[in-house]
Amino acid sequence: MRDVIRVSLGSAGVLDLLDVAQKDLPTTAYLMVGDRCQRDCAFCAQARTSRARADALSRITWPRQDLEMTIARVAAAYQQGLIRRCCLQVTASAGYLEQAEYVLHRLHEACDIPLSTSVVARTLDDVARLFAAGAERIALALDAATPDIHRRVKGPGWEKALRLLEEAAGRFPGRLSTHLIVGLGETEKELVTLLQHLASQGITIALFAFTPLPGTAWEDHPAPSLASYRRRQAARFLIASGRIGAADIAFAADGRIVGFGLRPAELHDLLADGRAFQTSGCPDCNRPYYNERPGGVIYNYARPLTPAEAAQAIALLPI
Repeated sequence: MRDVIRVSLGSAGVLDLLDVAQKDLPTTAYLMVGDRCQRDCAFCAQARTSRARADALSRITWPRQDLEMTIARVAAAYQQGLIRRCCLQVTASAGYLEQAEYVLHRLHEACDIPLSTSVVARTLDDVARLFAAGAERIALALDAATPDIHRRVKGPGWEKALRLLEEAAGRFPGRLSTHLIVGLGETEKELVTLLQHLASQGITIALFAFTPLPGTAWEDHPAPSLASYRRRQAARFLIASGRIGAADIAFAADGRIVGFGLRPAELHDLLADGRAFQTSGCPDCNRPYYNERPGGVIYNYARPLTPAEAAQAIALLPI
């Protein structure tokens, strides 16, 4: 249906499409393009065989809204400074690329808000088409840190997906992102190795914590421990910012991070502002409660951390 679009519940509240009570407001408007995905990722509510509700993605519900009204509200909210980016989450359903092109084009016509899209691209030409339609940044999600984990969770194709991501980053430097999900079975060393490889090519990396969702194939798989996630967040931040390289990080025999190659005071100073533990990814993307429940364990902070929160996160690291 070309005249409607799904809008994340938090975004619908900020855009004044629905009355939504929320504490941490999204700084990006999240819209979903497409219907139930043709792919069958074990962790995803939109997977082909998922029994999760059809309007769910991660922990968020995405009610349908009129497309033209939504575009008008995005433009108005951007002008008012309520949001600073708009992101299309695109499911691999019938005609998804053309539909994403259309929505990007309409948003680009309506205002100059920076536009991102997370999409399954098949070729470099697909990526170029979406940039031409108005996307400022494109995320090609790897999700899994290794080919073996990708095969178990998403099916074959990790090497092809990585190759396309690398080619796109070379053709459109500084404009490609990817998503990595922590807790699918990879070791911390495997993740760090991939972080370094991606960062060296100028690819922006967004970390997610695996979230077990009812109705998905992996609904009984556990979420990662908070300490393990904090170690990986710190590694991503320090590598992406050029403070250290993967070779500086020390690992235990099981692949666990046991040191960052920095003096304790230096590591503390680099992480004291808490940015390493905020949501990572495209600029101004904060994704409130994609990984967590309000009042529960916070993996990705959707706002700046208090000094006490930053200290608690750093206390979980090997120093």
